[in-house]
Amino acid sequence: MKKLILLLAVPVLLTACAKPADKTPAASASASEAAPDVSQLPAGDYHADPAHTSLTFEVNHLGFSHYTAHFTKIDAQMSLDPAHPEAAQLTAVIDPQSLELNAPPKGFHDALMSKDWFGASQFPEIRYQSTAITRTGPATADVSGNLILHGVAKPVVLHVRFNGGYPGLQGYDPNARIGFSAAGSLKRSDFGISFGVPQAGSSMGVSDQVDFQIETEFTGPALKAS
Repeated sequence: MKKLILLLAVPVLLTACAKPADKTPAASASASEAAPDVSQLPAGDYHADPAHTSLTFEVNHLGFSHYTAHFTKIDAQMSLDPAHPEAAQLTAVIDPQSLELNAPPKGFHDALMSKDWFGASQFPEIRYQSTAITRTGPATADVSGNLILHGVAKPVVLHVRFNGGYPGLQGYDPNARIGFSAAGSLKRSDFGISFGVPQAGSSMGVSDQVDFQIETEFTGPALKAS
């Protein structure tokens, strides 16, 4: 009974899933779209700005709604040469305990951290490491990488759009800054999180597929003195 209440009360999950094409940030760019000017951006190490980084995911709940939640502790680093973005290296680490829910029932967050879901005590971090970057347009790319979730490593692709950047603003923001939007997908059962997945032909439960959207800004090398 307790597990049934958990299942019907609110869903759970985690990270990534491919949106339909019209929702994906990297969705087909117009052929006339100009490539962003990156000529002034410095090469070097970039770090995600926590004040401008969010990871929101959604799952289908009973076929009635798409339940959303988000993580608040994300540490991402990237080695980037803007002139050769396909050679960039990205690493991101998420603290599953930082999961924030909409009006959760008492004890629900703890239940999601249990072995039936994230198993946060045994697996205290979710990690993503890029392995390849393929440009898909003037400002878009597919980032392939390995996601380690619940102790299982599987490939996950992020569809990414580069939103722009600057080398720094004298007297205001002394470091380079760049921004991205991204989306991706996974099946949670691939990572050993299958509790509540509906039976075939039914929507009674929480979907196997998890969809996520990322909005982020990275800060980089300091602006060179003029």
